[in-house]
Amino acid sequence: MTLTLDNRSQSKESSLTQALQQIQQLNSKIQELERQHQDYVQKQQNLISAIAEICVSPIQEIQALRILIYRGEAACRQYLRSVLVKQSQNS
Repeated sequence: MTLTLDNRSQSKESSLTQALQQIQQLNSKIQELERQHQDYVQKQQNLISAIAEICVSPIQEIQALRILIYRGEAACRQYLRSVLVKQSQNS
């Protein structure tokens, strides 16, 4: 009977240890996702600032924001480059 209780205690300890390890792994993943999210937010803020600086008309700004929302960061940067090229050609 003592062996059965010892086995149960060891089994519970093992389960608790595994659960604790899983919690620690999840916490690490959460921290990594939070870092990635902060990087994403910072890039978006930088891009929105660039939109405000580069675009000379509200229509261009709206177009840039639409591209950012619907097609992503790379497409928006490409659009901003094209706006800069057009501006330099007009100068």
